[in-house]
Amino acid sequence: MLENYLSVLIFIIAGAGLGAVLIVVGLLLAPHRADDEKYSPYECGFEAFEDSRIRFDVRYYLVAILFIIFDLEIAFLFPWAVSIKHIGLFGLFAMAVFLAVLIVGFIYEWKRGALEWE
Repeated sequence: MLENYLSVLIFIIAGAGLGAVLIVVGLLLAPHRADDEKYSPYECGFEAFEDSRIRFDVRYYLVAILFIIFDLEIAFLFPWAVSIKHIGLFGLFAMAVFLAVLIVGFIYEWKRGALEWE
């Protein structure tokens, strides 16, 4: 039983060893030219207007979450498009229902004003 996992163990050890070697080589060979500008706080190339710990508007997070949700749902279209010949008419109707739910959700969020920034 252990012989089956020996190659996996060797692969993990080799990967961890290679990662450690590359980190050490990078630390030893990288130039260390530290100056005040390198360690100074920055924000888009100019000094920050306010404290960096201010609260963000909730709408920022809402738009970000909506983007992630719709982006991930669109990612489901790629496997469907690749296997459309194999899944046939059932797959077409299933994806039509999926897209209808996606479009209804998008229209709902649009009408609720979730995509409005101001």
